[in-house]
Amino acid sequence: MILAAGGSARLGRPKQLLPFRGRSLLRHAAETALESVCRPVVVVLGAKAERLEVELNGLAVKVVNNPEWASGMGSSIWAGVKAMGLVGDGEANIDGVVIMLCDQPLISARQLNELVAAQSVRSKGIVTAEYGGMAGVPALFSRAYYGELATLGAGEGAKRIILKHADDVERVRCPEGAIDIDTEADYGELQA
Repeated sequence: MILAAGGSARLGRPKQLLPFRGRSLLRHAAETALESVCRPVVVVLGAKAERLEVELNGLAVKVVNNPEWASGMGSSIWAGVKAMGLVGDGEANIDGVVIMLCDQPLISARQLNELVAAQSVRSKGIVTAEYGGMAGVPALFSRAYYGELATLGAGEGAKRIILKHADDVERVRCPEGAIDIDTEADYGELQA
């Protein structure tokens, strides 16, 4: 699940459209997810969804529009969980969901695959990237956490679940996760 619904208030323009390695950050994130073992790939859009959706043309992803995007990340996680059929009647047969952001451009398919591999080896319910001494996204949540993902408050992120269940978390070293694009200065550093 790629979260790409935000309005990029600190940047002042849609960060999803920033050029990176010959394509937008949004398309780069989707292509990275498609190179991994993770399926299906769901992209949650919100602000400027119609404009952003064209960036995903020709990719085997499911696009979900979150009309409540302005209320916070939790609403986008809920929209993705619902679209994937992870809770409720006819629950999808998906063993885990990896949540990633479109503004962490140095995350690779290899790193996503490492999260999946670590979960199968360590049998932890949550596997997170670790950077800057902290656990963060991308992160894999096993089936046991779908209900909690679906009931996050609109303004909450998955970090609350990670902290609440610290004894069921495996961390995978991923210093590239520390690079995220929120400001023009961040983008300038990425380009440098």
